[in-house]
Amino acid sequence: MDEFSFIDSIKQDSYRQSSLIKGVGDDAAVFRQSSEDIVVAVDTFVENVHFSKETMDLFHVGHRILAANISDIAAMGATPAFYLVSIVVPKHYTSMECKNIFKGMQSLATKYRMDLIGGDTVAGEEMSVSVTVLGYVTKTKARYRSAAVEGDLVFVTGTLGDSQAGFHILTNTGAYQDETYYVNKHRLPVPRVEFAHYINEIDRVALNDISDGIGNEAAEIAASSGVTIQLNEHKIPTTESFSQFPADLQFKWKLFGGEDFELVGTVSKNNWTFVQEAANKAGIDVTEIGYVRPYRHNHVYLHKDNRLFPLKKDGYNHFKQVKE
Repeated sequence: MDEFSFIDSIKQDSYRQSSLIKGVGDDAAVFRQSSEDIVVAVDTFVENVHFSKETMDLFHVGHRILAANISDIAAMGATPAFYLVSIVVPKHYTSMECKNIFKGMQSLATKYRMDLIGGDTVAGEEMSVSVTVLGYVTKTKARYRSAAVEGDLVFVTGTLGDSQAGFHILTNTGAYQDETYYVNKHRLPVPRVEFAHYINEIDRVALNDISDGIGNEAAEIAASSGVTIQLNEHKIPTTESFSQFPADLQFKWKLFGGEDFELVGTVSKNNWTFVQEAANKAGIDVTEIGYVRPYRHNHVYLHKDNRLFPLKKDGYNHFKQVKE
């Protein structure tokens, strides 16, 4: 199958977004929007760096790649609408394998009424997929990391560490409780789009998605806002059967495991009930896990065993191995 036949095979039969004027088929897509702000996010996934066929099907790869971008859009308080995909395909990949990546994306895109509006395909040595997602947010309602202020409560959606637990199960043979649950949390994460939409009426919320672990994401909020965040270790939510894993791994995964694609945020105490109501509407849990205080020496502290520890950034860093 040549490039043009492949593009034709992944085109949508019809489009869902009324603002789209021209989708796949020309040199660029065209859409028109004047009543809302446009939010754009992009991410690149490389085989054997961000994903492996040994731990997931290519359908799952497609799902996770798009989910990561949608989660970024949700963290901005926006609703996803369009996506573009650029893919580098090695010679040993078949057209069916490539289609399965797109099927994984299309399955998730359908849930959010998203349209595929373009992209690119090219031959190369390593499989890599770059996805760009565009979304809409009510004017002046985009959520920024810089919005946290002293006295805010810190909250997180869902439970943390589940994705890393799933990866552990896939790479370490053994008998585990809730194995399917954890594996699905790793392979098929669910971005918190509905929750982000339901907190739209709150005037001020600092928000960040948990792709690199809550320790890192909280540090980004604190640094952007010029404050210190204190997290209470015993309040960080985990799944009940999470206790089956070694204590050191539990600690590492829930703080720095990443790829849970939950949302961490800060909000005034007066608006905490609205956050709880939004979570209830979205059918998810939300937990208060700390508070914001004036900046002092370090951006994030962890309260554990009646002691306070500075929490340094850890987890995955894309440039860790890059030499200066």
